[in-house]
Amino acid sequence: MTDAGRRCAIIVDDSLFSRSRSKRVELLANVYDHVSHRYTKGFRLLVLGWTDGNTFLPLTFCLLSTSKGKNRLNEADASVDARSNGGKQRKLAQMEAPAVVLKLLQEVKAASVPAQYVLFDTWFCSPSSLKAIHDLGYDVTAMAKKSKKVRYLCEGKISNVKAIYKEHKKRRGRSRYLLSVDAVAMKQGESLVPVRLVFVRNRNKRKDYLVLVTTDLSLSEEEVIQLYGKRWGIEVFFKACKSYLRLGKDCRSVSYDAMTAHVAVVCTRYMLLAVEERENTDGRSLGELFYLGLDELPDLKYMEALRLVLQEFAEQLRAEYPSEVLLVESLLERFLNDLPALWMSRLRAQKCA
Repeated sequence: MTDAGRRCAIIVDDSLFSRSRSKRVELLANVYDHVSHRYTKGFRLLVLGWTDGNTFLPLTFCLLSTSKGKNRLNEADASVDARSNGGKQRKLAQMEAPAVVLKLLQEVKAASVPAQYVLFDTWFCSPSSLKAIHDLGYDVTAMAKKSKKVRYLCEGKISNVKAIYKEHKKRRGRSRYLLSVDAVAMKQGESLVPVRLVFVRNRNKRKDYLVLVTTDLSLSEEEVIQLYGKRWGIEVFFKACKSYLRLGKDCRSVSYDAMTAHVAVVCTRYMLLAVEERENTDGRSLGELFYLGLDELPDLKYMEALRLVLQEFAEQLRAEYPSEVLLVESLLERFLNDLPALWMSRLRAQKCA
C-alpha cells in the first residue's frame, strides 16, 4: 500500500444534491437525475477525489447550478463580493462542468497531490477534455462515448468507436478484453492526443461491449482495465455520504455558502472514517503485526495435524486396552513404516506413541 510504484489516481464524478422541496434556495436549478431519468430541483455535486485503489479521499468539490436559462430557478445573492471566496464559488457554480473540472484539477495540481492519472466515466469524456487534462500533466483513463459525433483517427481512417469495433477482428475465448487499437482523438478534423481504445465485454449485457480510452500508451490492456476499476471508490463515497452521513438531509439552509460548508463537513467526516478504516480495520495496514501473523498461520501444517490425530488415536487405544500397550505401539510403528519417507522422518521427530 505504500509502494512508490502503486498507481494513484484522481477520480472525477458528480451526483445529485437534491433540494426537491425548496423554493428560495440560492442558485437553485432544475437538474437531470440519471437514476430516476427526470428533472428535479437541486444541484450537481461535482467531486474530485484521490485513490490508490484501496482508500478514497475527497479532495475538492463544487455544487453546480446551471448556466443562465430556463433551468435556473434562483439567482446568486448580489450582496456577496465577487472578489471573496463565496463570490468565486458562486461564479464557479454557474460554469459548464468540463470547465469546472479543469479549474479544480489545476488546484489539485498546485497542491502537489501525488497522482498520475485522472479517471471518469462517459459524462466527462470528450476529445477536448482528454487533450486539456493531458496538457495539465495527467494521463486519462475513462469510459469512451459510443457516439457518432466522437471520432478517432485509426489506421489512417477517421471513424467512431462503433465503426472501429466492426472493422477489426475480435479476440476469442475468455479474454479480458475483446479488442485493443491505438488511435488519435479528433475534434473538427484536428488531431488532439494519441489514445488507446480497449473494448471489453459488458457484464450486464453479454452481447454488448464497453470502450475504455487511455492516453498512457505504455499501459497494457489488463492494466487499463484494472486502473479504471479504481473509479468505483467514488461511487462508494456517494453512497456512504447519502445513506449514513446525511449529505442531503442535515442542511435546510437557503444560503449557497451554508450548503457548501455542509458538504465540506460531510467530506471531512468521510475522510476521518476512511483513514480510520485504513489504519485499524484493513489487515494489510497493520505493519509488523501483519507479518507476525503470517508467521503464525503455517504453524498448524498438514504434518502437525496428522500427528495430533495419531496422538489422539493412540491415547484412545491405550485407554480402551490398557493391557495391550505393546500391541498398540507395535501397530503404530508398523503404520509409520508404511508412510512415505518424508512423512515418517517428520513424524518420528515428534513421535506420538
